[in-house]
Amino acid sequence: MSKIDTVDVIADEINILAPSKAAFYSAVLPGLGQIYNKKYWKTPIVWAALGTSLYFYINNDHLYHQYRTAYKYRIAGRPDAFDGTGGASFLSEAALERAQKVYRKNRDLSLFVTIGIYILNIVEANVDAHLPDNALNTNITFAPELFVDPVTQAVSYGASLKFKF
Repeated sequence: MSKIDTVDVIADEINILAPSKAAFYSAVLPGLGQIYNKKYWKTPIVWAALGTSLYFYINNDHLYHQYRTAYKYRIAGRPDAFDGTGGASFLSEAALERAQKVYRKNRDLSLFVTIGIYILNIVEANVDAHLPDNALNTNITFAPELFVDPVTQAVSYGASLKFKF
């Protein structure tokens, strides 16, 4: 009887639902998909980006409503925050209208940026789950280089791409 040698190969478990889970977690709570992918350092970046864009949205919304209320009071003939009394600066009705337009535009832009960052957070978690660190091919290298041209003695730059088989 002949004995056949066998080699047990342990394949890495591939979780095909990992990208979906990471995207879902990031949709529920921004940054949670990055935590699920074990990229903890990305979570504060996501929170800072969303927090900053939300801050600008809330601030512009507050200023828009402040100038809008002052404009409504001015039209109604009531005292407002910008009527020049009590140490407040005076703004004309045209200036109040322009301020409303500027802050409404900035508020809307801040909202679009916030939504964009939220979507980018979800997409990043999904893509990062698709590309695990051990899937990188180390047989491919890219190296930018500086070299001296032997004829003109000028410094030039170039790049090389190497494949190892």
